[in-house]
Amino acid sequence: MSDILPADVLASSGIDPHDVLTDDVARLVVHENKVLGSHLVPGLSVDVEETASGIDAAITVKAGTVVARPVHMCFGVLPEEGLQEILLRINVQDGAKVSILAHCTFPNALKVVHRMNADIHVGKNAEYAYFERHVHGDRGGVTVLPKAAVRVDEGGRFRTEFELIKGRVGRMDIDYETTCLKEAVMEMIARISGSGGDVINISESGRLAGENSRGVLKSYIAVRGHAQAHVKNTLVAEAAYARGHVDCKEIVQDDAVATAVPIVEVRNPKAFVTHEAAIGSVDSRQLETLMSRGLNEEDATELIISGLLS
Repeated sequence: MSDILPADVLASSGIDPHDVLTDDVARLVVHENKVLGSHLVPGLSVDVEETASGIDAAITVKAGTVVARPVHMCFGVLPEEGLQEILLRINVQDGAKVSILAHCTFPNALKVVHRMNADIHVGKNAEYAYFERHVHGDRGGVTVLPKAAVRVDEGGRFRTEFELIKGRVGRMDIDYETTCLKEAVMEMIARISGSGGDVINISESGRLAGENSRGVLKSYIAVRGHAQAHVKNTLVAEAAYARGHVDCKEIVQDDAVATAVPIVEVRNPKAFVTHEAAIGSVDSRQLETLMSRGLNEEDATELIISGLLS
């Protein structure tokens, strides 16, 4: 029996438990492979099973349901070593609307692996927003492997944001694939700061398969020390009047290395996709402006990086 409390895992993620442990907020709190706490609201169902190394969860938002407050999901490994494997099947049925705030915390990691595999279905005219924030310690002993396959039905909206801007990344491999049907909208955003010997790999792809579908892929990365960041964003427009944009910005300092591979593919003469990629040091004009206002070079640089990742 674990002596870890839900409040301990929430607090390690920077969450005030008093804001979450209330009757009107749905939540799922998992430490390693133990469900420490869960709470549902009307229209939301969670069928969760503990496995040898994590959990297997099916989450359904029933048709027409609007979940008023964000659902909190917190996954964590507080010891220095551990394995956590999360299997998620998420079904947001037709006309339903939900947002999820997911926090993953590994504050003491020396040898921790966190693996997530998600299958996400956003129904007709449904809306699903997923914000995932990671909190890592300063020792870089985490390997994070999130993978997701997403389908957005006609008129649906899907938005995901991944953020890791405090603590060492360790190693991270993000692999997301999204397909949008007629008039569906997708937006995938990653904001990550790497240092030391961190390795960041991002592979995100969007398929605009339906007429008037829309898609945006955005990656904002900062690396310093000997860190590496490799970003591959792919956007394919197959249908008439599909519109998309790929945007990758990376700031490189010290001996760090960054690469960006934006791939745009148009398979219909009535579709249109654009891309933009920029890799380099901080903008010299911004740096000079901030230093002229009294900041030293180090503080000015940090402020510019914070602006990129905010």
